[in-house]
Amino acid sequence: MKVTVEQSALLKALGHVHRVVERRNTIPVLANVLIRAEERSLALKATDLDIDIVEVIPAEVSAPGTTTVPAHVLYDIVRKLSDGAQVSLEQDGQSGHVSLRSGRSRFSLQTLPESDFPDLAPGEMTHSFEMTAGALRGLIEKTQFAISTEETRYYLNGIYFHTVEVNGEVRVRAVATDGHRLALCETPAPAGATGMPGIIVPRKTVAELQKLLTEGDAPVSISLSSVKIRIKVGDIVLTSKLIDGTFPDYGRVIPQRNDKFLTVEREDFARSIDRVSTISSERGRAVKFSLGDGRLTLSVHNPDAGQAIEELAVDYEASPLEIGFNARYLLDIISQLEGDTALLKLADPGSSTLIQDREGAASLYVLMPMRV
Repeated sequence: MKVTVEQSALLKALGHVHRVVERRNTIPVLANVLIRAEERSLALKATDLDIDIVEVIPAEVSAPGTTTVPAHVLYDIVRKLSDGAQVSLEQDGQSGHVSLRSGRSRFSLQTLPESDFPDLAPGEMTHSFEMTAGALRGLIEKTQFAISTEETRYYLNGIYFHTVEVNGEVRVRAVATDGHRLALCETPAPAGATGMPGIIVPRKTVAELQKLLTEGDAPVSISLSSVKIRIKVGDIVLTSKLIDGTFPDYGRVIPQRNDKFLTVEREDFARSIDRVSTISSERGRAVKFSLGDGRLTLSVHNPDAGQAIEELAVDYEASPLEIGFNARYLLDIISQLEGDTALLKLADPGSSTLIQDREGAASLYVLMPMRV
């Protein structure tokens, strides 16, 4: 194998693929990136057996070939080369080592045979459709913060994607919950998505997708089955296993009869919560809401640090109410809202609260209260 490629193109591709490679591996070849030179392109592929990413970049190929080299080492070398430099990769037929040359720099890298590199075969995909990168990124960004990190409830360790019919229109809906809060976002379903199986996309795959979905109007091809998903973004193809589990019936925790409506200026609300929570204990993070007569009083009492109180003028005409929330969870939700105001639908101190930009918004959030 002998190939020459531009440093910036190689660095960008390695930046995408090397992230899935774990630093510690019991299987040596999983620490490597597979490089395949053929015709006028260089393909780079990495996997952790749950996700694999392949990216193809233009290259000048003098002799085609395939091998694997240490992913993080190759990335660090290319990252430190001069901008705009030409990078030459050549495999020695006898030693098997790959020599990397750029300007006055010379490196010799250990290799492992291509035959050892696993292939995460996607298998038969039952549904295929296209979305814009912006639409898919929106579904992810509005919900990913609520993904559970509790490994025992593994079926909550991802985002649940499925289709629903709302007022006669089929929509793709994304839902995530950690048991304390729930995030839901939906968008009109593209052609081909109707009838897709409900799938749980793992947290690591979600994180990788967020980094790949940069251009808002760029088309994204999605193919999926009940066990795997394949997403093509430009010259990058990501294939991932799905979480094998049943997502809970989240509809049961979305309150339908909360009759106390609170409307507040979003930015003032967030700043006030942030200020009073400075006093809260790192463990509790509880902030108390006292509502009545068009006024919201936020208060935090910490026996070790002191007390904080702040008042806000709000739109609230229901009966007086006192309720507590985790300040960090509440700020996470408010940061997802896009309008000038936040709408909170409350019931009583022991019941969950529904939070939206406005009535009928495409995203909604549910937050469980805390005792204060």
